[in-house]
Amino acid sequence: MVKIAFNSPFAQKDEPKKEGAEALVADKDPEVATHGGENSSGRCLLTLLGLAFILAGVVVGGACIYKYFMPKHKVYRGEMCYFENENRDRAVEPYFLPIAEEADIREDDNIAIIDVPVPKFSDSDPAAIVHDFDRLLTAYLDLQLGNCYVIPLNTSIVMPPRNLMDLFAKLATGSYLPQTYLVREEMVVTEEIDNVSDLGIFIYQLCVGKETFRLQRRDQITGLQKRSVENCHSIRHFENSFVVETKICQQ
Repeated sequence: MVKIAFNSPFAQKDEPKKEGAEALVADKDPEVATHGGENSSGRCLLTLLGLAFILAGVVVGGACIYKYFMPKHKVYRGEMCYFENENRDRAVEPYFLPIAEEADIREDDNIAIIDVPVPKFSDSDPAAIVHDFDRLLTAYLDLQLGNCYVIPLNTSIVMPPRNLMDLFAKLATGSYLPQTYLVREEMVVTEEIDNVSDLGIFIYQLCVGKETFRLQRRDQITGLQKRSVENCHSIRHFENSFVVETKICQQ
């Protein structure tokens, strides 16, 4: 038996369509490749821009964190040795006592903040001291009593910020350890200060929430005599080339 096959007319028509479609796809290949290359370049550019923004954020964020957590001002540390003998012409060799301090000196703000730690060889109190050269005020915070005391700044004893920085810079080297003397001054409490907000931001931060008193030098009060019932405390500190003992008495 002879098998006869007939070609469908639809099949013949499909072949040209397939060929036409293949030709059409072949014609579009270069254009598709071009668009694909452009899309790839765009993605790379966006990725690089994103990385650049991330890196910039890391740098700026790191700078902000450093600025926030690190101290804004350099803190100086210094030590002196002093002797208590009032008569320095004695033949007996004086016995020198060490005293150490930390100083935060802010020349732009015209402020010196002194931290007096617990002394090792004297009965004076630890304290924090603020010298405000704009308002010409000094504030003592007796850390043992928890009280604040305010008095006009004594510029004959306290060096200005620039000179004080130079002094502490020399002391910080460790090679400069002066052997100096002790100057005594005596203060008397005259009145309590109810509002410390008028004393400037630095003294306010030191004394806010604490009992605060105004001081006057005893030698400036006419007719005031020492009384045996006075309660006195001393703070030894230095803001010059010598050591000062500030004795604060409250009647």
